[in-house]
Amino acid sequence: MIAIPSLMLAGTTTDTSLIVTLVCIVSGIFVLVEYNTVSPSLIEFRDAPPFNRVRYLGLATTVLTLTIIAKGYSQPTNLTLLFELVGSNLAEAMDFPYSPVRLVVLMLPAEASADLASRVRTAAGLSYLVSLVSLAIFVLALRLKNWPNQRGGFNVWTNLPTFDPTAGGDVVKRLERDGQMNLIFGFLLPFLIPAFVKLASDMFNPIQLQDPHTLIWMMTAWAFIPASLIMRGIAMLRVAQMISYQREVAYMEASTEDSLTA
Repeated sequence: MIAIPSLMLAGTTTDTSLIVTLVCIVSGIFVLVEYNTVSPSLIEFRDAPPFNRVRYLGLATTVLTLTIIAKGYSQPTNLTLLFELVGSNLAEAMDFPYSPVRLVVLMLPAEASADLASRVRTAAGLSYLVSLVSLAIFVLALRLKNWPNQRGGFNVWTNLPTFDPTAGGDVVKRLERDGQMNLIFGFLLPFLIPAFVKLASDMFNPIQLQDPHTLIWMMTAWAFIPASLIMRGIAMLRVAQMISYQREVAYMEASTEDSLTA
């Protein structure tokens, strides 16, 4: 997935290929180690599919579609023209006042060409749509498959390695607080990132989105990170709900046993 833009786009330099190769090797080793060790260090919900599968498929779909569209700007084919037509129509439908797509277009410098604005709009609209579809798929899986305990028990230690249940305070309240914070940041980031880039461009050189690699990864990150935070927030709220339910069941069983003993 990481190598898709470098493999498909023409004009990729040797230095870029070497850097991409290094990132691919490091990422592959990291994921392999995380999924084969007893105690993971960073990857969450390792044993609770399809959380990471949905995120990966959404990320890979975004990178692939944006790469196909970017390839069409220099080497047009029927496939690239189809993707560009569909992407531009979707982007125009999502480009309404105060929408995240409109804010991404407005973050461009005043001297940006109309062609660049059109490309950024298409990439932003398509990547944002894929992130919304990924969220919808995860919510459906959560509702229909009784996620995350469709396979039985749920191990908090292996599925939430960055969350310490012994750090103090009630576990359910901490999970609910962290989940709500993830939801808030996930909702606000698509609006805050363009505003931050616009403010930073007044003090520093604006990001050169003319480069297709930069455009692909910037738009992918802009759409994927907020969607990933929202999914994480929903998942943590679900785990908190599950723990609270188990507590109620245990309390009811203990009360029943005490009443029978009395």
